[in-house]
Amino acid sequence: MDKRIFKFRLLGIGGFLALLAVFAAVAMLLWNALMPELFGLPALNYVQAAGLVALGRILFGGLGGRFMPHGGHGRDERLFHHGNALREKWMNMSDEERRAFVEKERGFRHYFHDRFSHPPTPHKEGGNE
Repeated sequence: MDKRIFKFRLLGIGGFLALLAVFAAVAMLLWNALMPELFGLPALNYVQAAGLVALGRILFGGLGGRFMPHGGHGRDERLFHHGNALREKWMNMSDEERRAFVEKERGFRHYFHDRFSHPPTPHKEGGNE
């Protein structure tokens, strides 16, 4: 393995561990400042806070990063390496297709705007009042 690649990977691992240490310290401080007082939960030590950060990342952030293939989330690389797919589709449309798309979008927005943006009218029960 090339020495530069090895140094780069070592630097990346060190940076990851440093970020984990910072996030764990911040999580511990925030938890210990808020949770025992608000909810009566026990205070965390540093290792427990690091585990909480890792668990949160696994549950809510996935395991991948921007340097992993597909970002670790199974994304299609074409969306990132060759531009936005929707933009490319728009650029390949004729003027007539673009007008039709815009009109369809306006109708779609109008339909949902009417249905969900206004509060429902109250229903009177009991006949004529």
